Amino acid sequence: MATRLSINVNKFALIRNSRGENMPDLLDISRKCIEYGSKGITVHPRPDERHVRYSDLEPLRKLTSEYEDIEFNIEGYPSDDFLKKVVEVKPDQVTFVPDPPDALTSSFGWDLEVNKMFLTKICRECRENDIRSSLFISPELKGLEYLNHIGADRVELYTYDYARYYKIDPASAITPYKQVVDYLKANCNVSINAGHDLSQENLAYLLSELKFIDEVSIGHALVCDSLIDGLEKTVTSYSDLV
Repeated sequence: MATRLSINVNKFALIRNSRGENMPDLLDISRKCIEYGSKGITVHPRPDERHVRYSDLEPLRKLTSEYEDIEFNIEGYPSDDFLKKVVEVKPDQVTFVPDPPDALTSSFGWDLEVNKMFLTKICRECRENDIRSSLFISPELKGLEYLNHIGADRVELYTYDYARYYKIDPASAITPYKQVVDYLKANCNVSINAGHDLSQENLAYLLSELKFIDEVSIGHALVCDSLIDGLEKTVTSYSDLV
């Protein structure tokens, strides 16, 4: 199974916003990412709109719809405003994260037991609007038994811990993720994504050990690599890795 690469363009938008002008042009950057090998564009609009803005969503959806096999993924906390916008834009996928409004970045997955009823409701709403739903989860078995009841189409493995400990001991770093994937494949009717701090250094090992990853979402490391190597070479390198 081939894993799809989706590029998170938030940091490109952050650079654009720092000068108050349309430079770099987010649509142009996203189109180049697609032309260089990305199979999707991911965004995570936050309440303060410090990088991707809600006004970016419809143009990005229109851009990705120009291509036959390119997906648009919107991440975010499922507030009423966020859900309303998602239903209006109709991305291919929405990834729900449990971030508080002032979070710097995503840093933990859902407590599926505590939030079971809430997540069931919003996943049903996505299904009714033909939008694939994905839940951001930590690398632990606790609470996974609620996934079939909740009805999400996918989960996204929060890979910060893997990236952090990969440099010390790759085998130990990947172990909890293998346990989660094994459980999911045996017991849950969900597909599996992964994302957060994945890089050219650690991506190949992750994919060699986890055989059922449908999609990886990569943003920060890819933007950092692009500053040194250029966008085309960087996107091509990540595309080759998956």
